[in-house]
Amino acid sequence: MAFTPEVWDGVLHRLQNEVPAFSYETWLQPLEPRSEDEGLLLVCPSTFHRERIRRHFLPRIDACLKAETGGSIEIALAVDTCRASAATKPAAQAPIPTDAAAAIAPAPATPMPRATRKAAAQPRTPRPRSAPGRRAGEPSTVATKPAQYTFDSFVVGPCNALAREASFAMARGQQRTLNQLFLRADPGMGKTHLARAVASEAARLGDCTVKYVSSESFTNQFLSALRSNRTSDFKRRYRGRHELFVMEDVQFLESKSATQLEFFHTVQHVLDAGGKVMLTGDRLPQDMPELGARIRSQLSAGFLAELEPPDHQVRRAILRSKAAHGGIRLPGDCLDLLVENIRGSVRDLESVLIQLVTTASLLKSPIDRALTESAITKKAGAPTRRRRLRVGDVIAVVAGFFQSSPDTLASRSRRKQVLLPRQLAMYLCRRYTDASVGEIGQALARDQPAVRNALRKIERGILERPPLRYQVEALGERLDTLLADRERSPDRSDPTKPA
Repeated sequence: MAFTPEVWDGVLHRLQNEVPAFSYETWLQPLEPRSEDEGLLLVCPSTFHRERIRRHFLPRIDACLKAETGGSIEIALAVDTCRASAATKPAAQAPIPTDAAAAIAPAPATPMPRATRKAAAQPRTPRPRSAPGRRAGEPSTVATKPAQYTFDSFVVGPCNALAREASFAMARGQQRTLNQLFLRADPGMGKTHLARAVASEAARLGDCTVKYVSSESFTNQFLSALRSNRTSDFKRRYRGRHELFVMEDVQFLESKSATQLEFFHTVQHVLDAGGKVMLTGDRLPQDMPELGARIRSQLSAGFLAELEPPDHQVRRAILRSKAAHGGIRLPGDCLDLLVENIRGSVRDLESVLIQLVTTASLLKSPIDRALTESAITKKAGAPTRRRRLRVGDVIAVVAGFFQSSPDTLASRSRRKQVLLPRQLAMYLCRRYTDASVGEIGQALARDQPAVRNALRKIERGILERPPLRYQVEALGERLDTLLADRERSPDRSDPTKPA
């Protein structure tokens, strides 16, 4: 049976019943099907979108297509070159973006597919960005700064997938129960990118009034209103009906009791009026002791999502995207060096890449391994490490040091002779491997909060308890020796690759 538009209708109907609504609308709806030589060509709006479909959805699409046709139809993926070139044309004239959250060059808004029953029956036309009823002279409701703050330009991986999908669902209003979202991340991990993407997408759809503000700006505006006796104007600005209230860096409100009270009532009013609230911070609410107890309780009542440091795969995707965005050819061995040695935030990755590209431009020399190593040393403050250990290697060394076993460390036991080695293993995994907090927790049968708590305890203990410091130093010597042995044995399997 050859492919027809009716067949794609059926495929979409099957997929809609198999995947979450937000994944369906994000990745599957934008696909444009075309019939080619008795096969099916799926046109994607961007290269990133195509790779996402290839890795996560292609087998499921193929299965649904076989079920719909009763036979096998070859599927090919392509990128809409017209839209891709339109998206990258302005970027080619600009330097690499300096914002830490800008992961890849933005793609334009994608149209609905030609053959989607739901879309055909209920076409949706975005309303103007400014909400109706806004008074003349009132400030813009959303900071529309850069077009790079979009969901399409956010590089997704295991370290941030939940935060990205929750943010997208909130922007689109796809989850009725998701009326409050709190994103926690260290600086430079992408929470600003997601916050502004939510504000921009919600404003584009026009379903609600969007108020986007940093906590510092919120505080300054509130204090100014207090001094000028215009608190009623301030309250009217932030306490509308059916609005989306987005505020960043909630930790800035610590020790500011008056502003905390106003913030609490603002959030409560927005939620009571049927609106939604999105907040970001560098710590979870329960880890902000200088916030009032009822504010911590209010923030914890919503959905919490965290963005972890990018893992090996995501770092590679980010660097490739940023280099391509600036029209830069990054040799493969140089890309490998950057991925292996820069393990911090997106901002750290971008900083080293800018150092490398700028140096090459000033010296009028090609980007090579020596130049890359120099850039890494200058920005990271340490010589490059060409290889890393596996999580299993570190756990085995720690278990042997304490005359235990990896299985014992991963057990549910909380005895001191098991708990301390387990926490040390978590701490050393962060130092000697590329694993994320989630991957370390999975190896030791623990969740991410338990791993972060262990990291804090060991870091604090190193400063306060000399015996613990000696244990860390002794374990570090063993791991350094193991790493040196791996460096001297290039014929052995690469510990940076998964088993």
